[in-house]
Amino acid sequence: MRDTVSLSVLQQQYRLGRLSKKELEGIIFQYLIDNFEYYHVFDGNQERWVDFLSWLYPRLSRAVDSYRDKGSSFDAYINAVVQWGSREYRMKEADHSATEYACWRARAEEMALHDTEPEYGGMATETLLSPEEFSDRQILILFLKSYYFVSDDFLGKVAKFLAMEKQELKTLVEELRILRDKREKAIAKLKDNVHSQYYRCLTFQKKLLTISPESNCYEKLQNRFERAHAHFISMQKRLAGARLDASNRQIAKVLHIPKGTVDSILYTIREKAKLSGFDGIGWVSKN
Repeated sequence: MRDTVSLSVLQQQYRLGRLSKKELEGIIFQYLIDNFEYYHVFDGNQERWVDFLSWLYPRLSRAVDSYRDKGSSFDAYINAVVQWGSREYRMKEADHSATEYACWRARAEEMALHDTEPEYGGMATETLLSPEEFSDRQILILFLKSYYFVSDDFLGKVAKFLAMEKQELKTLVEELRILRDKREKAIAKLKDNVHSQYYRCLTFQKKLLTISPESNCYEKLQNRFERAHAHFISMQKRLAGARLDASNRQIAKVLHIPKGTVDSILYTIREKAKLSGFDGIGWVSKN
């Protein structure tokens, strides 16, 4: 160990005013750089050692003033600061590595997925049910159920068929779109939470691989991982059940009628379609 001048002696000179704090800090920093082999950390990697000392510098600066000559020497005090600091730094490195891996893995899997709106492929004209088979209320509710796929021109035609003002029908559609916007924001927030929870689970998994199963903290970390994973599965189920199409409850809300009325009307439409041998209306939700 290259120790030409004791740090304790230099600290005494600082206390006597013969060295400025900045000078003493610089000497301590250079002393640690020159003697990095002594500490046996970071597998002898001097670049990591310098990075660590740069991170530790504010703590070393505080140590200059916080040291009190009560038993241990200033050299021992600085060595203790370095040893405890290196443990904390390695833990931070492990956390960063685990988080970085989790983000990379999640991003790789996310890139393989594509969120798409449901496609409306249209219906074969030969299987279409005649509008005369439905009441005006049934047509209105069926239209609102599929409002997301209709054009302004088609909206005008439906309004004319139902003897409604176009603006009146358009207002109903706009109300559903406002509800959809709120739902989209809620789903987007839920997706972010699912992603964050996924990263959290992967981080726990990565940490468990670096800890001995016999250690005291392994069981605690395992329990935290299991709780986090259970929460992740629960959030995934909620996200899978989230829908953007107009729900029966939303339609009932904009029409100011009971939800049970909407349920009943759509049930009647589905049954009528089945009796006609038409199965292209199965997308009509029961919810």
